[in-house]
Amino acid sequence: MSDTTDQVVDETTPVVEEVVEAAPEQEIDPVAALTADLQRLQAEYANYRKRVERDRAVAHETAIGSVLTELLATLDDIDRAAEHNELTGGFKAVADQIGAMTTRFGLEKYGTEGDAFDPQIHEALLHDTSSEVTTPTASKILQPGYKYKERILRPARVAVTDPE
Repeated sequence: MSDTTDQVVDETTPVVEEVVEAAPEQEIDPVAALTADLQRLQAEYANYRKRVERDRAVAHETAIGSVLTELLATLDDIDRAAEHNELTGGFKAVADQIGAMTTRFGLEKYGTEGDAFDPQIHEALLHDTSSEVTTPTASKILQPGYKYKERILRPARVAVTDPE
């Protein structure tokens, strides 16, 4: 190349000198790093303990609910026997113990005649209309419902009377 060409090239090409400043190295305090790690591990362990306790409580309630669900047929038989005055002597004592035990565990019987019909807790088996009611009403309880800690184990089976 000639001198003029070199001169033109040098004039048109600006020379950019980049000055890259290196970021000052952050000094990591080993005590602060270890403290942060320890706090993180303590928080993780606390969350793990809470989750395990919550899961254990749910499993416990589910197990009790399963046992109580299996006892519902027996409780129905005891109620029918009591209605016909067939519970006497030793059988009455056993029935009373079973009733006390299920109550102690938290089993609640619900459903009374005249309650407002609620499809969340009632199962309608019969249907009728009447001018004596203003809202759908559980006019007859065919089979009581049971719940355990706000969980419906069995809905109350009812005859429903609607207004005309």
